[in-house]
Amino acid sequence: MALKPDSINGLKNLETAIARDLELLCYPPKPWTREILGRDGSLVSDVLIVGAGMAGLTVSFALLRQGINRLRLIDRAKVGEEGPWATYARMLTLRSPNHLSGPAMGLPNLTFRAWYEATHGSSAWSSLGKIPRLVWMEYLLWYRRVLSLPVENGTRLSSVKPSVHGLECRLIHNDGREEIVTTRKLVLATGREGQAHPRIPEVLRPHLGKTVWHASEDINFESLKGKNVAVVGVAASAVDNAATAIEAGANHVTLLVRANAVPRVNKPKGASFPGFVEGFPKLTPTMRFKFMDYMASKRIPPPRDSVQRLFKNSNVNMWLGAPITGAETNGEQLCLSTSKGNITVDAVILGTGFYIDMTAADELRPFLSKIMTHADLLNGEHINENNEWLTFPALSSSFQYQERIKGSAPYLRNIYCFSYAAAMSHGNVAGDIPAISDGADRLSRGLTGDLFSEDAEFHWKSTCKYEDFELLGDEIPGISDWDPPL
Repeated sequence: MALKPDSINGLKNLETAIARDLELLCYPPKPWTREILGRDGSLVSDVLIVGAGMAGLTVSFALLRQGINRLRLIDRAKVGEEGPWATYARMLTLRSPNHLSGPAMGLPNLTFRAWYEATHGSSAWSSLGKIPRLVWMEYLLWYRRVLSLPVENGTRLSSVKPSVHGLECRLIHNDGREEIVTTRKLVLATGREGQAHPRIPEVLRPHLGKTVWHASEDINFESLKGKNVAVVGVAASAVDNAATAIEAGANHVTLLVRANAVPRVNKPKGASFPGFVEGFPKLTPTMRFKFMDYMASKRIPPPRDSVQRLFKNSNVNMWLGAPITGAETNGEQLCLSTSKGNITVDAVILGTGFYIDMTAADELRPFLSKIMTHADLLNGEHINENNEWLTFPALSSSFQYQERIKGSAPYLRNIYCFSYAAAMSHGNVAGDIPAISDGADRLSRGLTGDLFSEDAEFHWKSTCKYEDFELLGDEIPGISDWDPPL
């Protein structure tokens, strides 16, 4: 974004104000964690954060505020492509209201509004409406820069194994270089798909990559010009991808919807208030399941503006109550069978979302059988064993993975889940804008306490050795007895 002179001055003034805010809050605080040398003599990291999207950026700032400065923050994407905003998110604007404070961590000058008014002017803010998706990405890049967050792009986590000092992590850089690092704690801030697989109807699986693509893929929409396209689903991603196809010149788009009706009420939106955010983790597993399963069963409607964006076009229609029951190739086309009849199309886009499956995370595969899930917590409850909520990990109050069998995998306490997979344990505080600061604050406080308690003996000795003299011994005439002695 090329800034006008007034905007440059506005942004400079805002950044000066943020620096002052941080100074008043004594940021960054004095580091306090114990220095540990690894086998090669290098310092062991306190925390390795995987994922530098919104969640990773927010939790890294939260940890730095706790005085934990030996941290690394990596992301496999190149700069500007972290998270979904500039890649497979295809809505024109965000779905959240623009007034939400998001990742600001309680600092007014760090909010999107403060940044937008500084770069576009207060009058532009008053007429903004919902936030354009790519403008939000610009804000996150500024957030990263103004806080000097230490992102290492082009770096991915390949594997993890327990070590004497915590975890040994293998990193692979985009230039092919491999690096073995030791970290005491590992935070997986890997987004909605980090521990999930795309939801693919079985009948369409053989056609993936030929005429069928999931909405999370890098789809060449220009290739759909003049084509007939089927989009499966009616959630936001389905509607946004259908609109993108039409705008790219598709001849006709048909939405194939399994449900018999279009949902109208966003139930999770009604659960976005402080009581729910703070109280949800304190509920029994059964009550948490009841909330989450009910809200999911009602389905989340696509945003009104996304629907209007799509249906302002005449070459769009929707089939309700039309699950796909069969698919056969017809030359270069695909003939789909549904309960409403057959349809032949040139391409299919699946706006079907993801389902939690920890096998999707390569780094977790060696530990999968040892990680407690909600299937373990809810064992004996009258719940369909195929219910997807049961596959979610059962996390501690600090977002740590927990052992299925006590004592079988103590190293799991060093791995923290800060993605959508945390939703059944903590609510939606690790992936979406409304409560991301609450989630990051909760994790950072828990992880900070974990580091301290694990080193209690070290801190005990440090406390015993501490001598910062308040009195120098010359304040009281005639007194020679002091503790410690002069």
